[in-house]
Amino acid sequence: MSGLSWWLSFAVLQLLQMLGLSASLVMLPGNWLMVLALAGWVWLSGGVSGPGWWAVCAAGVLAVLGEVLETVLGSAAASRRGATRRAMLLSLLLSMVGSLVGSVLLPIPFVGGVIGAILGAAGGAFAGAWLGEAWAGTEPEQRAQIGAAAMKGRLIGMAAKLAVGLVIFCLQAVLFVF
Repeated sequence: MSGLSWWLSFAVLQLLQMLGLSASLVMLPGNWLMVLALAGWVWLSGGVSGPGWWAVCAAGVLAVLGEVLETVLGSAAASRRGATRRAMLLSLLLSMVGSLVGSVLLPIPFVGGVIGAILGAAGGAFAGAWLGEAWAGTEPEQRAQIGAAAMKGRLIGMAAKLAVGLVIFCLQAVLFVF
């Protein structure tokens, strides 16, 4: 790769990495976008400069970890409160829908989308758990407690997935320096 094409490719990679981090905020598979972008870089550069295939594998393992953390932490708090499987499934589904809807409702560029996605995911998690428990005939007070636990778990899970995304970003950035 020549000097100019290397820098252009590097800029595109970093842009895709930041897009991946942003996608993780709205519950899209942003960490996987980061892994694919890194794999594309290694493939196009032939592994001559910057990260190699081992870094792609490490990023893939981290992306799996992020997905596991998001899923487990998202439902663990509600499960501890006695949530039904139906409530946890509806919580996950409605938090995804809420995140996507919330990301377009606040008309402030980028910041509004991120805040809307987070609030939408949290509200969707609460609503899904509450509806699932109402469907199961759970008492209203316990429904609210399970919904609040699902909302808290979803926020913690999103934060954990984002933290893993930051580790992937830092890993690939550091490997260009060393």
